Amino acid sequence: MERGERPWGSYVVLDENTSYKIKRIEVKPGQRLSLQKHHHRSEHWIVVSGIAKVTCGDDVLFINVNESTFIPIGKNHRLENPGKIPLVVIEVQSGEYLGEDDIVRFDDDYNRCTLPDAS
Repeated sequence: MERGERPWGSYVVLDENTSYKIKRIEVKPGQRLSLQKHHHRSEHWIVVSGIAKVTCGDDVLFINVNESTFIPIGKNHRLENPGKIPLVVIEVQSGEYLGEDDIVRFDDDYNRCTLPDAS
């Protein structure tokens, strides 16, 4: 299984084919992923442990265990763990291209933004 270690936590790919990918994402307490968007995929997040703070466009939601949210293609979004225990989310990606390089970062706590310099 594909596994990725990130500054905010980790992920494991549980299943995938050409049109979907299913990941288990674990976010450390107090950490958050980039504010980002994707050109080729939507994402559905289901919280299985902890609480998620989700930014989707202008909306900010708190998602509890057994609750979910949908992130449409092209919508700016961010996943955060405001809690004291690890946040575990099952992510279902759906789209024509599911590569890790389909991420446009707008804000990132770990200096990984992909936007060109304004200078």
